[in-house]
Formats: sequence, structure tokens, C-alpha cells
Amino acid sequence: MYTPVFLALVTGYFLGSLPFGYLVARGKGVNIFEVGSKSPGATNVRRTLGSAAGNLVFLLDALKGAAATAWPTLLFLGGAVTSNELLIGEPDRQQYVAVAGLIGALVGHSFSCFTRFRGGKGVATAAGGLIVIIPQALLVALLVWILTFFSSRYVSLASIFAALALPISVFWLDGRSVIFGVTIAIAAFVIVRHRANIQRLFAGTESKVSQNTPVPKP
Repeated sequence: MYTPVFLALVTGYFLGSLPFGYLVARGKGVNIFEVGSKSPGATNVRRTLGSAAGNLVFLLDALKGAAATAWPTLLFLGGAVTSNELLIGEPDRQQYVAVAGLIGALVGHSFSCFTRFRGGKGVATAAGGLIVIIPQALLVALLVWILTFFSSRYVSLASIFAALALPISVFWLDGRSVIFGVTIAIAAFVIVRHRANIQRLFAGTESKVSQNTPVPKP
């Protein structure tokens, strides 16, 4: 079992490392690491380059999370995975490999080898992977995100609350120890990556989504 898990981690890391936020911004003549919050995540791209660019980055970041999580299942169903370590009828082992892919993607997104180990906060990438593993819990977290965002206009606060809602919803909907433990880790990871936002929220200096940062001329 260890070989497929290791392979999933490594593959997930390189998929997660694809710096879509940086590339989309560069395509518009902007170094995203020098504007706004200096994060290559979808929120900063949207704030500095507009909703179309931000939505594109969110979609691409979510897709790489989904790809990193789903490829073991796709290979398995297609018959490409025939190792005795990953057999049909053993969903728990398949689940471990999928989770390893998601963890690798999150680490890669946040510490990309292509951008000197800088990256985003992992919300979109985590969402893409979780929709493959446990979509019901993700829908609950998405509902929490929407309610928080439209009542506060803070993307960061909505992301933090959604992260907290995720393991709670997994516990009530599923209760499997592997997924529950992973979602606790993901929630903690997302919250830690938002620590600067939390400080700004308490200080009253966090930007709302309607407050755009001017983009410097290329």
C-alpha cells in the first residue's frame, strides 16, 4: 500500500504546485506576489484583476485538487492499477490513496516548487479534492461560506467558517475516522494559512470583497 500512497503524494504535490494564480496574473502583465495581499490565490487575483480572472484561478485551483484526488480512482476503474496493494473491493485502501493525493496537492499549492515555495491558502484546491471524496460535507461547508460571505463581505472569514464547518459536517454525515481526521487537518491548515487575515479581522483592517486594490501599470 505504501507505494501507491507515496506516488499519490508526489503526483499530488506537483499538480498542486501548478501556479495558476501567478500564471493568469502574469498573462495580464502583473506579478501577483507584488500586489494586494501578495497571495497567488483566487481572492487576491479577483481583487486586483477582476472577477473573471479570479473565477478562472479558483476553477483551475479546484480542478488540480480534484485531479490529484481522483486520479487513483480513475486509474483503478480503468484497470491501470492492478497492484495487490490496491484491489477492487477494498475501498478503504483506495480512499487512503485519494486522501494522499489531496494532501500532496494542498502542500504543493501552498508551497509551490515553481514559485520558490510560495503559494495560496488552499481553499479552492481543498474544495476540488473534497468534492471527489465527500461531496455532501463540502456542500454544507459551501453553504456556510455563502451565508458568511454575504452577511460579512469578507472572503477570509467565510473561508475560515467553512473550514470549521467541514469536519463537523463529516462527523455527522459520515463519521469515518480517516476522512474525519483528514478534514480536521485540512481545517487547521486553512485556518493557519489565514492567520494574517485573522489578525487583520481583529484589527478591523481586513479588506472586503468590494474593496479593490489598484493594479500597478505593467
